[in-house]
Amino acid sequence: MSALLGNLLLENSVAGGIRCRRMSDVDLKIPFLKNLTSEQLKLLDPLFETFSAPAGTTVFKRGDKAVYLYLIVRGTVGIQYKPYDGPKITLTHLRAGDVFGWSSVVGNATYTSDVVSKTYLDTLRIRGRDLRQLCLDHPELGRAILEKLAEAVSPRWKDAKDQIHKILQSNMNRKEQDSS
Repeated sequence: MSALLGNLLLENSVAGGIRCRRMSDVDLKIPFLKNLTSEQLKLLDPLFETFSAPAGTTVFKRGDKAVYLYLIVRGTVGIQYKPYDGPKITLTHLRAGDVFGWSSVVGNATYTSDVVSKTYLDTLRIRGRDLRQLCLDHPELGRAILEKLAEAVSPRWKDAKDQIHKILQSNMNRKEQDSS
């Protein structure tokens, strides 16, 4: 990539490939990269690569080796989880500006859920091990990134709680009907 990540947007080209375009041309911002200094962005820039996928693509599955953290530039994904004793549930949907694959950053060996693209997906991704090393080498940047990861991931738990509650309620209602 030739320009800073904070100023980039991936765009489908006419030939079907991906090209980079200045963010100033569009309104989309990637919150994960906001408020980082130009020096910090210069350190991150060479570590990112693009990843795109059509709708319906499984980006990764629970149990796959946790390699990348993804920043959604365009599109929507569903985060899915299959409990051992129940049906697969969608924990949340993520869209442009959101991040997923944070297991790779916290050092988990494998991803803990499935991620499936719901629309055409354009992302920037970074290897978790590279990001962890960058954070060790540059502690101030590391603190900023960890804070941004915590902000990005924490709101998801409410959605998961609501969906799990609905499944439990549905199962309880079904058991009540079966015993009648």
